[in-house]
Amino acid sequence: MAKFNFEPKGVCSSNIEFELDNNIIKNVRFTRGCNGNTQGISALVEGMNVDDVISRLKGTNCNGRGTSCPDQLARALELAKSQL
Repeated sequence: MAKFNFEPKGVCSSNIEFELDNNIIKNVRFTRGCNGNTQGISALVEGMNVDDVISRLKGTNCNGRGTSCPDQLARALELAKSQL
């Protein structure tokens, strides 16, 4: 199991922590951001395949920012995959 920390850009969250275990996402935690939404995202992606989550969340836009917490999670997962 590999642990990752990611500093998101352009969103309210200041950090995303997660673990990957054979391409399965575990223990996602957002620091700051919209608490209910980030808890919901974390619960929904728990146990999912990393590629499925990337394809579903990448490009999600929050209020015209061009990104969002879900999009930043997808970007973090892409980066983590490249480091494995």
